[in-house]
Amino acid sequence: METPPTVLVVDDSRTKRYLLVNWLTRAGFTVIEAESGSEALRQVEVDPVDLVVLDVRLPDLSGFEVCERIKSTHPALPVIHVSAHAIDTTDRAQGLTRGADAYLAEPIDPEELIATAHAVLRYYQARQRAELLAERLTGLADTTVAVHAAPNFDQLLELAAAGTAEIFKSPAAVIAETFDGECLAGVCAGPGAPSRVVPWVVDDSDTPIGATVRVEQPAAWALVEWPPDDTVTVAAGRLRDDRAPLYVVVPTATQTAQTPVLRQLAQAVASAVEVQRSFDEEHRIAVTLQRSLLPQRIPQIAGLDLAVRYEPASARTEIGGDFYELVMLNGHLLLAIGDVAGHSLHAATVMAELRHALRAYAVEGHQPGEILHRVNELMRTLLPTELATICVLLLDPATGQVRLASAGHLPPLISMDGKIEYVQHSAPLLGVRAPRPADLEFVLPPGATIVFYTDGLIERRDVNIDEGLGALAASAVRVDADLDRFCQRLLDELAPDEIQDDVAVVALRRH
Repeated sequence: METPPTVLVVDDSRTKRYLLVNWLTRAGFTVIEAESGSEALRQVEVDPVDLVVLDVRLPDLSGFEVCERIKSTHPALPVIHVSAHAIDTTDRAQGLTRGADAYLAEPIDPEELIATAHAVLRYYQARQRAELLAERLTGLADTTVAVHAAPNFDQLLELAAAGTAEIFKSPAAVIAETFDGECLAGVCAGPGAPSRVVPWVVDDSDTPIGATVRVEQPAAWALVEWPPDDTVTVAAGRLRDDRAPLYVVVPTATQTAQTPVLRQLAQAVASAVEVQRSFDEEHRIAVTLQRSLLPQRIPQIAGLDLAVRYEPASARTEIGGDFYELVMLNGHLLLAIGDVAGHSLHAATVMAELRHALRAYAVEGHQPGEILHRVNELMRTLLPTELATICVLLLDPATGQVRLASAGHLPPLISMDGKIEYVQHSAPLLGVRAPRPADLEFVLPPGATIVFYTDGLIERRDVNIDEGLGALAASAVRVDADLDRFCQRLLDELAPDEIQDDVAVVALRRH
């Protein structure tokens, strides 16, 4: 049952106040009283007042001033002036100019008072509904933008739950399935509260395509603490028959007729979920494809330990151009690492061509510098718009003798007995016509570890390359006995939580 509006009657005359209270009470209003302007101002701050009936002449403040002060803090609270003295045109004009919504002069007709009260309440209730709708539509737009920009499924649900709680000023839950069938719920206890993701299971068998709204008991959605003595309204958005629907759950008391904002919110978040599902599926396919272009196993070589780590960019569906190669040829280990410019299927295709060309020239028996020269000629002839960096090493496991050539790649690092040295071999990157230096020759001593890596490990937008190289050197001073653990530690210490570029790390230790 709808609660009757509450009217505050402000008049210093007990007789007049009695009449006004009596008329309004018989008309179905809840009425409270005040004898002075100061008392009225206090009451509107503590009592849920829907309408003020205010005498113009009060013992402490004028009714005009009281009205102005009420409107300054409660602009949506309607005020009706009543007066037996200030009844000329100037007084009426001043009252209405200073904020009153109506002005009645005595003798007051009860029916006119009641009709005026209902009229101003209708106006303000319509205004409140319009303002509420405008506020909620603004929140809907903000939440729609946020969920479509979410980098992953969990954050999408967290943002959706927080946005829903802010829109409806209530607890909220948003439930959806990932593309691989895991059902998750984003929950938020109320506006401003942190949101989180928890597992949840929903029976989707009877949910049709489109947007539907139903009212249910809160026990069926025991994800947050719902308000007592209320049901929950559940909006379901299903875009395709072969996809699980999305659910947005809020207390029923928050909803207006036909639940327009809740329906639109469910559709908007369902659309973002569908995009995220497709994104995640494509990302997994992309990563699987990229890994298939890399070596499937690490060779077992007497006298050497080898370890590799490859991590694709966290928030990309594109395949990157990072690659590495480890293969034994004629008793020597061929180790290569490289990076083709760009992040796309095209970059991965170029990467595959370069890797196969590099292997072919190595099988022909060429040394690292000649391999890079021939790969460069191939690129300039067949892939004239592409650029890439590569570092190639040939190692004799028995003697530790190394021949190394680089084409613009980051310098490998040697760690031994707590000392760090970068192997500098400056040379132009592939795709550029320029003279190349001779191969670098040295011996990798027993106990030494050499680390190759791509730029995703050390490059950041907010730091320069020297700082990144310094951080790598500090992490690589200690080499773990388990080389796999060492590579993982480098990733843990140097790579950000959200990897923005692919990262490849290859470590080799000579016994």
